[in-house]
Amino acid sequence: MSAAPQSFKAACVQMRSSCDLAENIAAARALVFEAADKGADFVMTPEMTSLLVSNSAELFAKVRDEADDEALAAFRGLAKEKAIWLLAGSLPIRLSDEKVANRSFLISPEGEIAARYDKIHMFDVDLEGGESYRESKNYEAGREAVIAKLPWGRIGLTICYDIRFPHLYRTLAQAGADFLTVPAAFTRQTGEAHWHTLLKARAIETGCFVFAPAQGGKHECGRETYGHSLIVAPWGEVIAEAAHDAPGVILAEIDTGRIAAARAKVPSLRHDRGFGLPEIQSTRRVS
Repeated sequence: MSAAPQSFKAACVQMRSSCDLAENIAAARALVFEAADKGADFVMTPEMTSLLVSNSAELFAKVRDEADDEALAAFRGLAKEKAIWLLAGSLPIRLSDEKVANRSFLISPEGEIAARYDKIHMFDVDLEGGESYRESKNYEAGREAVIAKLPWGRIGLTICYDIRFPHLYRTLAQAGADFLTVPAAFTRQTGEAHWHTLLKARAIETGCFVFAPAQGGKHECGRETYGHSLIVAPWGEVIAEAAHDAPGVILAEIDTGRIAAARAKVPSLRHDRGFGLPEIQSTRRVS
């Protein structure tokens, strides 16, 4: 049995998806082509690659079940055409007349679906300035963490708001993940405050490479996203970053040896004693 390759080239695609499915597929296709032509072995697109819609009626009028989803079929064909691993960061997939899945698809160079992941944590928040989101209104939360095999190691799949729940990433790393994906549509407000810090923290805590392809800019639906797609190394350093919020591609050479090196310096995964909190001993004040 031959050893896994020690390095590969990863690319994150940054987009500004609209309410137009065909337009988004075409934009993603052009950027994935660009990444593949620059030598990327593994290309990743952001959350809501195919459709970024705020209105519920419009969303349900446009989404399809997985078997009939035009974007998924296009990305499967694209992965096969360019002979690359491709992560469709997330696509809205109809589950019923009331609910949609926010689903990530890992696609092999043969165009086969290697893994699916439904976003677990729903973005239900009220921000300053009246900015409010209720993802759970239309989307059904996933129930399972997912790890898949790549030629270079194992990858844990997550989406956007999941990044704020470190136990998920710890679980993935303890289960053998070497890489973590965080396709996102972070709001500008939260992105400016927390995006870099959260992604670097998850890399440091797990000793994993973190890939975060993002949406960026002012969208047709009125939403504004932060951009700044990132690739973060296991020691926490940013090795590729998109400039601001413009659509484009970032690439980085991924040396898998850096995973073991980071974990050898600080072997916190081996030192982990579980998720239970230690007992707090009470003290009595002595006057």
